[in-house]
Amino acid sequence: MASYHKPEAKTIQELKDIANKLRIHSVRSTQASKSGHPTSCSSMADIMSVLFFNVMRYKVSAPRDANNDRFVLSKGHAAPILYAAWAEAGLLPVAELQNLRKFDSDLEGHPTPRLNFIDVGTGSLGQGLSVAAGMAYVGKNFDRASYRVYCLIGDGESAEGSIWEALSFASHYKLDNLCAIFDINRLGQSEPTALQHNLEVYRKRLESFGFNALVVDGHDVEELVKAFYEAQTTTGRPTAILAKTFKGKFFPNIEDLENWHGKPLGDKAEETIKYLTSLIKNHGPLGLHPQKPLVEDAPVVSISNIKLQTPPAYKSTDQVATRLAYGTALAKIAQNNSRVIALDGDTKNSTFADKIKAVDPARFVECFIAEQNLVGVATGAACRDRTVAFVSAFATFFTRAFDQIRMGAISQANVNFVGSHCGVSIGEDGPSQMGLEDIAMFRTIPGSTVFYPSDAVSTERAVELAANTKGICFIRTSRPNTAILYKNDEPFVVGKAKVVKSSQNDQVLLIGAGVTLHEALKAAEELGKAGVSVRVLDPFTVKPLDAAAVISNAKEAGGRIITVEDHYPEGGLGEAVASAVAMERGIIVKKLAVPKVPRSGPPNVLLDAFGISARNIIAAVQEIVKH
Repeated sequence: MASYHKPEAKTIQELKDIANKLRIHSVRSTQASKSGHPTSCSSMADIMSVLFFNVMRYKVSAPRDANNDRFVLSKGHAAPILYAAWAEAGLLPVAELQNLRKFDSDLEGHPTPRLNFIDVGTGSLGQGLSVAAGMAYVGKNFDRASYRVYCLIGDGESAEGSIWEALSFASHYKLDNLCAIFDINRLGQSEPTALQHNLEVYRKRLESFGFNALVVDGHDVEELVKAFYEAQTTTGRPTAILAKTFKGKFFPNIEDLENWHGKPLGDKAEETIKYLTSLIKNHGPLGLHPQKPLVEDAPVVSISNIKLQTPPAYKSTDQVATRLAYGTALAKIAQNNSRVIALDGDTKNSTFADKIKAVDPARFVECFIAEQNLVGVATGAACRDRTVAFVSAFATFFTRAFDQIRMGAISQANVNFVGSHCGVSIGEDGPSQMGLEDIAMFRTIPGSTVFYPSDAVSTERAVELAANTKGICFIRTSRPNTAILYKNDEPFVVGKAKVVKSSQNDQVLLIGAGVTLHEALKAAEELGKAGVSVRVLDPFTVKPLDAAAVISNAKEAGGRIITVEDHYPEGGLGEAVASAVAMERGIIVKKLAVPKVPRSGPPNVLLDAFGISARNIIAAVQEIVKH
């Protein structure tokens, strides 16, 4: 590091002074809110001072400028010091920090993008590094820009497996624009961490994961400046700064003691503030200016009005799996917009996400079998509107990453999830591979849109719509080949159902989706031969459900609804329909769903055995008509 220049003594002192000002702000704001984590803030104060006032390049006036360095606070409970750093930088008044955690303030207990300087919500621990890796991947491979990504991680949360998934990903893709900072303050919430201050074990682990691992005194400003310089000048691999710190640093009779996690200092606050104030040499205006010159090389990106490059082109006699139609549509929208990317967890030849490779191999991101990191990386890739991310896996494996998905919603992320191999219709692979909870899971996500297309045409349109829909989207795709139901020019709209079979004298409304819609149509044909006319409705989106269409068609069909779904009964299509008609007089709902843990077998055998085949639908219609 021949070109490294040690900062002047004046700069070193100013950075120390800023760190102590940040500590004071954290104590005062948590006192005002009567809650928070001042000791967790104090351990990282020197890191924050060096990062925000010496290392990072950003426009204070435009925190989301595309060229700015990115910062992710994975240990989100230390939010007060992040707010304090931006206040000291001049983005918000210092007095505003006193509104921490108040109902009418966006300075929430953990960071969320309600604030313009927060890209993603954090606080559910162990997730920040995956998000940061997604940002860094986009910066290195798509934006090809100079901005760097910094992620501060608590030592307690480093026990989470998702951290190690992210470390593996970052190393594999040589993300040398990523710097992970571990705040190793020894103490967790309820007791000391597993490794406490065994920095050598941390170093060996990080090096074994392919990182440039630097052990530093996290309270030595000069050491931190030098470590961040080395991180900036290291190529071919990411850097991890392993900072030995103390919880409650410079808090008299509190530093490095247990039982102070998540507590304001109470009657010790004034004594602590007085001591911290005594450490500050320069109480006047900062000689350091936080805003550094940017390299403005991040491209302008447009991700609106994305369309299929060519419309669906199926024959009415075709049999096409909706999972295959997803891959076809993904490639088409990738042709239309260079910012459409696909991420997968080593299932790309089953989900057909690999079809995007024919358009541009660089826009496929293999995340391997690490679904929590897969989702976090996608959130990082999509934030700041840098990409349109489609994330695919077997539907059931998204359950492993539910926490990351819900945090994506809190982060106001626009990420599209595509779950294939849903339900018993996958057949012989058995219950461990069958998505039977996925609709329920994605329906619970606030602001989500849940698509359940039933043929190749509607699947292609679902992909096109999802690319342009805000929030979390989920597209449920099936393994078996199924018939084409719609003409290639059929229009589709989020929240609008399709009636696929009807007559003037329908006695029951059948609502199915995916394979069960095809079973409902088979049942309708057989019932028609026996003189029983039924109406069949395709919801297209389970959330938002077209309640008006459900209600009006149910009333025209004798007030009788039968829902059929390749999903467990709880939280799926049936419950969505039941909720929609709950206040309607004269409408009854019978649900057909997979009633228990299924088993391996041929798809048709399983559909029949678990109560959702055409035969079961016919029996249910006969029963509901009779009674």
